[in-house]
Amino acid sequence: MVLRVTILALAAAIGLTAFDATPVAAKEETKQVSVMSRTWAVTQVSDAPVVYRATRDNNNLNPFGPPPRLRTIQAIAAFQQATGCSPIVASMYQNISGQFFSQVSCN
Repeated sequence: MVLRVTILALAAAIGLTAFDATPVAAKEETKQVSVMSRTWAVTQVSDAPVVYRATRDNNNLNPFGPPPRLRTIQAIAAFQQATGCSPIVASMYQNISGQFFSQVSCN
C-alpha cells in the first residue's frame, strides 16, 4: 500500500513538472533601458493581446547604489522607452518576483 502511494505521488509530481517544462520564447529580443539610474529589461511575452514584461536589475544587491525609487513608476517609464508606446495601467500587474506585465497602446 505504501509503495503504491509513493509511486502515485512520484508520477503526479513528474506529470506536474512536465506542464511547465517548455520555456516562453520572446517574440522579439529583450531591450535594455535605463530609468532613474536603474537598468530594466523589457521583453514581449505574448502576441494577442500584446503583453510586455519589464524586469529590473537588482544591482547585485548593492546597498550603496542609487537611492530607491518606486518600482511601478519606473516600470511605466521602462515600457514607454522600450516600446515607444504607452502601457495600459489598468492591465498592469506585478508578480511575486517583482516583474511587471502590461499591455501597451500605440496611438
